[in-house]
Amino acid sequence: MSPHPYLFILVFCAVAVVFPVMPLGLAWAWRYFFQPPKPGVAKNATYECGVESVGEAQVQFRLQYYAYCIIFLIFDVEAIFLVPFAVAFTGLPVGAFVAILIFLLLLIEGLVWAWMKGCLTWVR
Repeated sequence: MSPHPYLFILVFCAVAVVFPVMPLGLAWAWRYFFQPPKPGVAKNATYECGVESVGEAQVQFRLQYYAYCIIFLIFDVEAIFLVPFAVAFTGLPVGAFVAILIFLLLLIEGLVWAWMKGCLTWVR
């Protein structure tokens, strides 16, 4: 007698549910039985490197920093795409050369666009 064809899917779904739920249940049970009932003053006190913190913990950065980082990542990844082309330059056909020229023109266009938008200038 062969097993039902959907038995393996049922077992897979059961494991997919039990595997993440079991550690969560164990963590909840551990917290429920071993956590002190009421945290004290010392537990709720702010502590960082032995010194009381002063001011807010959140620092707001200007959007220009994020735009600059994204532009850097884009050009960094695109530079990585250029490395295989440079390694195999002599063995590639003319179509690949045209494709990489189009790629470079798009790269330059993106750089010019970011420059004209003012993303690369730092305002003091």
